[in-house]
Amino acid sequence: MLKLVENDQWLQPFEKAIQSRLDYAHTKEQELTVNSEGDLSKFALGYLYYGLHKEKDEWVMREWAPNATAIYFLCDGNDWKRHEAYTMERLDNGVWELYMPETALKNGDHYKLLVEWEGESGERIPAWCQYVVQDPETKLFSAQVFHPEQPYTFLYKRPQLKDEPLLIYECHVGMATEEEKVGTYDEFREQVLPSIRKKGYNAVQIMAVMEHPYYGSFGYQVSSFFAPSSRFGTPDDFKRLVDEAHKLGLLVIMDIVHSHAVRNEVEGIAKFDGTHTQYFHDGDRMIHPQWNSMCFDYGKNEVLHFLLSNCQYWLDTYQLDGFRFDGVTSMLYQGHGIDQSFCTYSDYFNGTQDGDAIMYLQLANKLIHQVYPHAITIAEDFSGMPGMARPLEEGGIGFDYRLQMNIPDFWIKLIKEHPDEDWKPGSIWWETTNRRNDEKNISYAESHDQALVGDKTLIFRLIDKEMYWHMDRADESAEVARGMAYHKMIRLVTATTTNGGYLNFMGNEFGHPEWIDFPREGNDWSYKHARRQWSLATNGFLKYSWLQDFDHDMLKHIRSVDHYAQLSLVKLWEQNDQQVLAYERGRFVYVFNFHPTESYVDYRVLAPCGKYKIVLDTDDKKYGGFGFLDHKVEHFTMHDDTFMYDGKGWLSLYLPAKCAIVLEMVDVQDNSNRDK
Repeated sequence: MLKLVENDQWLQPFEKAIQSRLDYAHTKEQELTVNSEGDLSKFALGYLYYGLHKEKDEWVMREWAPNATAIYFLCDGNDWKRHEAYTMERLDNGVWELYMPETALKNGDHYKLLVEWEGESGERIPAWCQYVVQDPETKLFSAQVFHPEQPYTFLYKRPQLKDEPLLIYECHVGMATEEEKVGTYDEFREQVLPSIRKKGYNAVQIMAVMEHPYYGSFGYQVSSFFAPSSRFGTPDDFKRLVDEAHKLGLLVIMDIVHSHAVRNEVEGIAKFDGTHTQYFHDGDRMIHPQWNSMCFDYGKNEVLHFLLSNCQYWLDTYQLDGFRFDGVTSMLYQGHGIDQSFCTYSDYFNGTQDGDAIMYLQLANKLIHQVYPHAITIAEDFSGMPGMARPLEEGGIGFDYRLQMNIPDFWIKLIKEHPDEDWKPGSIWWETTNRRNDEKNISYAESHDQALVGDKTLIFRLIDKEMYWHMDRADESAEVARGMAYHKMIRLVTATTTNGGYLNFMGNEFGHPEWIDFPREGNDWSYKHARRQWSLATNGFLKYSWLQDFDHDMLKHIRSVDHYAQLSLVKLWEQNDQQVLAYERGRFVYVFNFHPTESYVDYRVLAPCGKYKIVLDTDDKKYGGFGFLDHKVEHFTMHDDTFMYDGKGWLSLYLPAKCAIVLEMVDVQDNSNRDK
């Protein structure tokens, strides 16, 4: 019996289906690697063969275009005209090749391919090209030769997490500047990376690296899969960024988009060889109904070669530490998971899943961990597919983590639809801990999508327009105090209930007030809202700094505990009518009073017997609170003969309204003779 099924008896009726998907991946791997000694990593070296490369004293260009009838290499050196010396030769299996003398190209030259098919033709950017630039005047994209005399050499080894959970700072290089412009890799490296390290995060997850024609797509409409976006700088600039992150002890995780591709034909691969089906499905499955993008056909070996090589390329060339796979739910199901409820186990094995896509994800995870054993892979999947974050040999799909996407949706729904007095600790506990216990999750309180125009971040939903008028430290505002209190509590309960890691989108740690609106015709191509106003948290006279300080100390607490995410999480107390929640993790007890107005004196919570001290308090004045709690007071559990609670006693606490406290057991006590 597969271990995945052995660990979950409810999967027994579906063991055959789980075994079948695993067998399919093994069979496909054998098929793909028959000419590469059974080594998947050798199979996935397409980026060393295809595209433009300098080999000794000549240039070679190769592309796969099975439907093409002729391909011409156009560049600055031949005035962008067809030329016999720049005509590619067709080899076997739809591969085209061209050798050119060393003098034909130089660093910085622009080039494209002119592809002909069945009486038609079109200019194309090579599918495997590794650098693409946009002309600032014409706005047209073209490939560019990037072959500096002294290419960047990495200086620092990849860091590795040991006993601490994965704490991710999700970011977008272009909008990580306070100036109204597109930020660069160099600016991010110099100005933002040190701040991320100082804030207490140990990983940076970078969005929008893979080249995309439309800036406002947030990087999710990819055109050139092997090219780091040139709007932020050169490939070497990106390498320096990664290297500096490693120097600071930060892992670098990249958003990888293999769930779909942009429909652009000149810039992208939507119709590279004159057909829409070279890389993608035909018929109704070609276009994603919600994203208006092209859907990969993972059943084609050439597509697998392209995508698997893409995974290895980013690991090898840029020394990345892993990937967050975008749109995994869309890949898993033929209907992209749209309007599916996923309420029972049969919803995962009812014939709607895409077996080819599941096979690809299994092989991708196997390859990534083969190329770099310490690599981290994260699945963006809201369906809850069993085994998503379990090893292949157990019957899983092989990811290390899955995003716990229900949590940010829950918080927004709670704030929008329920008054403060209706917040139920039972629901909060359920949503933050509702997951498969054998799979590691990344918890997060809010999504970057919630910061986009038309939506609101948590802090804006909590405080709304009052943020514009009452965030000065000297300004007393009940609305702002209430919003800040809940913002800290939400983040604390989300982060400290994780079983794997925690994620924050840049700026949310201090309650960035502005939404995200990329430059577009509707806003006169303004960058006003496509940036981060870091100074709000650093200028010394606004309340944003209090939220940032709390975020820092919350992470410091988590990182101070060995194997924090692996510690047992035990609910100690839940009172919905009083809106109090308490739970235990290791030697720490977390107590939350979500009630908007009721403070409790001598409130009793069951906790492991011992002496406790407060180590973190959301109401602390240094975090913008009222400072109602005295951290010097020691707290002892009290024994009660009328109850039998297996080593637990009553912890009597003062619980201010809208406050959470973290207590550390500093001494184990025998409370059998302590006064009741």
